[in-house]
Amino acid sequence: MGEHRDHKDDEGAEDLIEVVGRKEARKQRARREGRRGLAHGLGTFGMVGWSVAMPTIGGIALGVWIDGRSGSPYSWTLMLMFLGLILGLVNAWYWVSRESDRD
Repeated sequence: MGEHRDHKDDEGAEDLIEVVGRKEARKQRARREGRRGLAHGLGTFGMVGWSVAMPTIGGIALGVWIDGRSGSPYSWTLMLMFLGLILGLVNAWYWVSRESDRD
């Protein structure tokens, strides 16, 4: 009765082994590389900030230029600012997820 194992139990054990293996590899890599300092954290913070700010500012600049040249009833400045913000947030998400994957 105790010898019968379910297929779900085997998958759960394999998942657990995989998770533990990943955590162990991360821990060994952290020991090998040492602690990352304040400069690394500030650099990452700055990179994320600029990756959001630059597309937003670029969208605003392009929108102001288009609004000045066209007689459109729509505000290109607001639309392109929003588009730049979305692109910047996606870009920041990409960089943060890439950094967290390295850890």
